[in-house]
Amino acid sequence: MMGGELRGTRTMRAFVLMGHGGPEKLVFQQAWPIPQLRPGEVLVEVSACGVNNTDVNTRVGWYARKSSHGSGIGEQGVAGGWRAPLEFPRIQGADVCGRVAAVAAGVSEGLLGRRVLVDPWLRDWDAPHELERCGYLGSERDGGFAEYLAVPARNVHPISSTLSDVELASFATASLTAANMLDRANVAEGEHVLVTGASGGVGSALVQLARDRGARPIALCAREKSERVLALGATAVIARGEQDLAAALRRAIGRGAVDVVLDVIGGRDWPALVEALRPGGRYCCSGAIAGALVELDLRTLYLNDLVLHGATVPPPHLFAELVQAIESGRLAPIVAATFPLKELHAAQEMFIAKRHVGKIVIKVRA
Repeated sequence: MMGGELRGTRTMRAFVLMGHGGPEKLVFQQAWPIPQLRPGEVLVEVSACGVNNTDVNTRVGWYARKSSHGSGIGEQGVAGGWRAPLEFPRIQGADVCGRVAAVAAGVSEGLLGRRVLVDPWLRDWDAPHELERCGYLGSERDGGFAEYLAVPARNVHPISSTLSDVELASFATASLTAANMLDRANVAEGEHVLVTGASGGVGSALVQLARDRGARPIALCAREKSERVLALGATAVIARGEQDLAAALRRAIGRGAVDVVLDVIGGRDWPALVEALRPGGRYCCSGAIAGALVELDLRTLYLNDLVLHGATVPPPHLFAELVQAIESGRLAPIVAATFPLKELHAAQEMFIAKRHVGKIVIKVRA
């Protein structure tokens, strides 16, 4: 490992997305070219990479604006990535833990050999706060479902931790999304916060990070997952599908409304979430697992002085703060299962079934 050269091999194992569609569009390649570095970039030898909703959504074209359900293919048969049409072939995978194997011109060789987490948000560092210039790892450039990954040096963060590479690969997307939602909704100490999808990657991170702020997270999840979610620090758990959410809240916390709703679910039960907010309450969304199209009674919105937030692109400083939270032990990994790289199809099948708690991680190197 010297400078920008990786000696001894020119190819790598990788799972490559060849187009929008079903799992068959993900093809395992035994000898895919190792990416070439450009100035300012580093080559990361990937140890592990987490699985996310974004991987599946991108594969099926769910982000196409004309799509409302199903495969995500639009009415005219045109699908896209989260913001723009995707270029194929593409290696997906955003939650990368690995070691720096090579550096390009303009990058300190002090990074060589360091264990790093990769910030998945790709920015124009001349204008890092301009959202329209942001891209995402595994979407706008190749990601971590491969043995090697090339990224800008500013995206790698050395980390000092006793956690395993698999555990570290469980954090990036889910925990960064959670931290961004908490910031957007300005969650404060003592506030009651209703967290939907609390057993998933984002939801389990929301419970932990809300508790870390001194807030009181109320988890909404499947009944059989309640004990594991309570162990993460939830004040109370309400079973998903509860017919009368206000009554369930009164039983759980002694009041029928909350200060904040943090939602990754959406779907047909969405109106009840907004109705569960106190006057002046805040709602923040970063996903729509149960359905993207919802019904809003505008009287609920304006008569109750509610604030609605969307949360996708975090501010540039947030990933470094996340690394600090991991190093200090304030955020614990929740790994439900691991799979070797060649079993990515099986990992996504388990992920889509949603019977797990926490994250599913691909172990790229044994």
